[in-house]
Amino acid sequence: MSSDSGNGRIVVGIDGSPESEAALAWAINEARLHGRGLRVIHAFRAVVSITGHTDPEYYQREEGEAKAAFEQILAKGPSLDGLDVEKVIEPGNPSEVLVEASRGASLLVIGSHGRGRFRGSLVGSVTMHCVYQAHCPVVVIRDQG
Repeated sequence: MSSDSGNGRIVVGIDGSPESEAALAWAINEARLHGRGLRVIHAFRAVVSITGHTDPEYYQREEGEAKAAFEQILAKGPSLDGLDVEKVIEPGNPSEVLVEASRGASLLVIGSHGRGRFRGSLVGSVTMHCVYQAHCPVVVIRDQG
């Protein structure tokens, strides 16, 4: 991914959680308000063996499940009609994938589970990593429940 890959788009990370669904809705609204393109990213973890290889069957299954989950999340969300949308499903650590995607973006939007290593944490580890490492402003959407 090149450093200009964001092209000023609003980048939003989704994982199927209620918080990421809220982040997607917020990002869609923001893209409409400001006439921005939208880049929707779903990162999935592909386990690599000690030899540095991933079993092809395992990877294909994980990728297939990620694609199905991604489409299901998008189907439940607000309409993307009229928006310039780039849909990305990428293997890797969600923190690293989102930080890299923030290069050249106008904004990174993420939902926070608040399920970090410490009980009652206000933000999770992915959120914390993105807030400190992103190459653009970050908006964190939290569940108010």
